[in-house]
Amino acid sequence: MRFRLKLEVLHSVKGNAIPINYQYELSSAIYKIIAKSDMNFAQWLHDNGFEYNNKNFKLFSYSWLNVPRYTIDKERERLIINSDFVEWQISFLPEISTQQFIKGLFEDQFIEISDNISGVIFKVKEIQLMPTIEYASEMEFITISPICVSFRNEFGSTDYLSPKAPNYKEGLLSGLLSKYSAFYGDDCQMVQNIDFQVIGQFKPVLVKIKANTPAQTFVKAYNYRFKLSLPEPLMHIAYNCGLGEKCSMGFGMIKVV
Repeated sequence: MRFRLKLEVLHSVKGNAIPINYQYELSSAIYKIIAKSDMNFAQWLHDNGFEYNNKNFKLFSYSWLNVPRYTIDKERERLIINSDFVEWQISFLPEISTQQFIKGLFEDQFIEISDNISGVIFKVKEIQLMPTIEYASEMEFITISPICVSFRNEFGSTDYLSPKAPNYKEGLLSGLLSKYSAFYGDDCQMVQNIDFQVIGQFKPVLVKIKANTPAQTFVKAYNYRFKLSLPEPLMHIAYNCGLGEKCSMGFGMIKVV
């Protein structure tokens, strides 16, 4: 279930500059909003999510902010928001995410994205349930937050794959099958491979997580347009809770072209 939110930028309250790498702060804001509504659900979502093979899946995804007018301050690593409104999409797979639950969760809420340098406070002005899509055997999508696929190398560190890597499709399918099993409580027997094709060029994005802190890490992901063929249940999971990894941190959200 997917929602489109219209956020008003309250320029006079805190300012109009957010960190360029704001994904972690936006994820934290989601948990804070959920916690105001249901502390137990927020804690469970944060600590557990859905589990499969000792891995936890939050089973929601969200887009990066769609900012109509902005400038970049490279020296301070700031995104300067010059528009009065921005758009944001968020999608949930769990059944608790009914239309009434989500509208009640976000309606008239304030979202703060900030670090120790600057920040912005947004007010949720509108929240719309987006129409469901009709799934086909082959569909064309584009990323609205970049897709991340990684694996542990022989030295125990993380290697991030580009879409041209030979095991990239395998990584995408593995993530989908794990999410399916975590949600439905059973292994998926419908598919053994994935028909995936990038259309045109892909663009790498290097994102700092917990920027300027001792816990700072980097995630490499990619934006691109692509074709995808999957059985409908897996297509539903890809659309509603994202492709690849770290979807609850602002990666892997897609939209239909």
